[in-house]
Amino acid sequence: MTKVISIINQKGGVGKTTSTINLGCALANQGQKILLIDLDPQGNASTGLGIEPSTRLKTIYEFLLNPELDPSAFITNSKIDNLDIITANVDLSGLETEVAENNKRAFFLKEIISKINEKNQYNQILIDCPPSLSLLTIMALVASNTVIIPLQTEFFALEGVSQLIKTIERVKQNLNKSLDIQGVILTMYDKRNKLCSQVESEARRYFDDKVYKSVIPRNVRISEAPSHGMPVIKYDRNCTGTLAYEELAKEVLQQYKSGVAA
Repeated sequence: MTKVISIINQKGGVGKTTSTINLGCALANQGQKILLIDLDPQGNASTGLGIEPSTRLKTIYEFLLNPELDPSAFITNSKIDNLDIITANVDLSGLETEVAENNKRAFFLKEIISKINEKNQYNQILIDCPPSLSLLTIMALVASNTVIIPLQTEFFALEGVSQLIKTIERVKQNLNKSLDIQGVILTMYDKRNKLCSQVESEARRYFDDKVYKSVIPRNVRISEAPSHGMPVIKYDRNCTGTLAYEELAKEVLQQYKSGVAA
């Protein structure tokens, strides 16, 4: 069964999109068939996979407004084997206003994913959520089996996470009873910085075994890669960022094998 995972943190700049495209790439490199849905109006996941705005002719925005259309018209092959994407652009920012009077709006993305899953061609669908607790985020949570939270190892890292947890619990209670937190990724980790280890300890105490053992380092190659339109895994095969995301992908796959992530 296809696993649908929302990668989410309402705070920007925490490595959310970077983690989405690199985890997707790492899973694809391990033979998993991956679909990435860019649900952020900034379209950074699309850009990070080298898809220029001018070439995004069929985006998730149009698909959400017309969920009865054929999914194949919206799925774009990335330059990475086993990794496809449904792109986004700034048009998506107007969606909430356009569907405001539709009482089924929270289920639009779930309907789309159900249609995609009829062909049973993907192992995982990763949703790159916007950095806000908006309708788009609710749509993603309703459509997902699980949630992965990137958490930067910086001061105030856990501030605001409680609000995110409350939103997840509210959606679970009212709209998606099977939703669960699959894991927490610690990002921007600098082992030379004492604060990072303190935040790590706090996060592991707060989330217990939900925090992945693999931590994502603060690494210049990770920062450079998006400007070249590729994940760091393709940009520099041997840097510490690549190695960290490859280990993270192994942990995620192990969760499925062990039944931790249903």
